[in-house]
Amino acid sequence: MTDHAALRVDADRLWRSLNETARFGAIPDTARGMCRLTLGEADIAVRRWLIAACEAIGMTIVIDQLGTIIARRDGSDPALAPIAMGSHLDTQPTGGRFDGILGVLAGLEVVRTLHDAGIVTRHPLAVIDWTNEEGARFAPAMVASGVFAGEFSLDYALAQRDRDGVTLGEALALAGFAGDAPVGAQALAAHFELHIEQGPVLEAEALDIGVVSGVQGIRWFDVVVRGQTCHAGTTPMALRRDALHSAARLALAVDQIGRSDPGRSLATIGLFQAYPGSRNTAPGEVRLTVDLRHPEVAGLDRMEAALGESASALASECGTPITVTPIWSSPPVCFDPGVIAAITRATERLGHSYRTMLSGAGHDSVYTARVAPTGMIFVPCEAGISHNIAENITPADAERGANVLLQAVLDYDRSADSVSKVA
Repeated sequence: MTDHAALRVDADRLWRSLNETARFGAIPDTARGMCRLTLGEADIAVRRWLIAACEAIGMTIVIDQLGTIIARRDGSDPALAPIAMGSHLDTQPTGGRFDGILGVLAGLEVVRTLHDAGIVTRHPLAVIDWTNEEGARFAPAMVASGVFAGEFSLDYALAQRDRDGVTLGEALALAGFAGDAPVGAQALAAHFELHIEQGPVLEAEALDIGVVSGVQGIRWFDVVVRGQTCHAGTTPMALRRDALHSAARLALAVDQIGRSDPGRSLATIGLFQAYPGSRNTAPGEVRLTVDLRHPEVAGLDRMEAALGESASALASECGTPITVTPIWSSPPVCFDPGVIAAITRATERLGHSYRTMLSGAGHDSVYTARVAPTGMIFVPCEAGISHNIAENITPADAERGANVLLQAVLDYDRSADSVSKVA
């Protein structure tokens, strides 16, 4: 009989899978850069690779109406819902080969390891590739898991357009991934997500693993500043209503909002576009995005109020109307104590150093936590860099994270009670 506690993943096979799939969307002339936008050619190719790899070990493939791939391995008790290991395979336009990808391929490696050892868990297991986690092609981010959890409607998600005007529904049909399975129809006993930290804390503290207790809240806004286009050489400064001048001052205000609660508040302007975009014309309009983050709802409320007050004051002072439109809100999330405990026990049994921590970034687990017991595992990434072609981890990082995932899932499979039974 196999000693489950002694079971370990095939680290070399996991690293080969990470490198093999990195050819789908690799950015030329970069060491690790990836561009794998949702349902583009590279994403379609890696999805097909994943399906083939899962079918090779006897897993059953389900594709839902948003193209999310759910690969299932039966357990010994057909009354139990599956324990899922989920993340995403899409990337940022200039991303890396580990963000999200590690979680999906480590889930595959866990099932491969159990398959090789002839071990059948009580619960079915599922490896999930959630569609459009990044939100780089279709906004908002995490849209498929959001529909799964009831945050968005299916029609809303399918109607979202990319910059070329293609809807998500059209892209799914063109890619051949418009599945038939209703989104959210499959109950989950639990959802585990392995991910790179995307920050510098674990590396700075020389720790192996982050046991993630939850995710801080996020609010996104679209901002439009409207002034008056005028000639750069003929309009006196005192008579101008320069939209860029107002927007620049608003950017400084956003920076101060991000510094208002040190160590907890964060504020970012990711896009900043001036129109008409001529060097000898003062802009008549500026469009920008604002990203606010805080671990508490009250903190987010204070930051949002400060953003509104700053916009109103500048609009009045400068004669430039400013519209602030909320487009997405993800409240702070606390992960399930039972899943966190399973991850902690696995980490300690494996002898890894760790800390409990919040995630600063959003993940599909934010939404699965609404409908299933959920937890996350972090591994360090070099210099904390992510969403960047320099994103990197070591083979040892991948191995440690995947072994914690394996042992945590086995632990949860043994300890979970009847609450995980299919309704």
